[in-house]
Amino acid sequence: MAEEKPDYRLLTGEDTHDFCVRVSKALAEGYILYGSPSATFDPNKNQMLVAQAVVRPDVLRGT
Repeated sequence: MAEEKPDYRLLTGEDTHDFCVRVSKALAEGYILYGSPSATFDPNKNQMLVAQAVVRPDVLRGT
């Protein structure tokens, strides 16, 4: 039995090309963006951290 995709995922990480690829991959798997992206700066590591929620489309339809 194939593992079922979760209804909701919160993708987080450094603001890099790899993060953008992860979000793009989720979209290609059928997820849609949910809400606005979020970003914060970590001065201890001198890096920007980002987050983007994605959901399966059927979640928004209530099925």
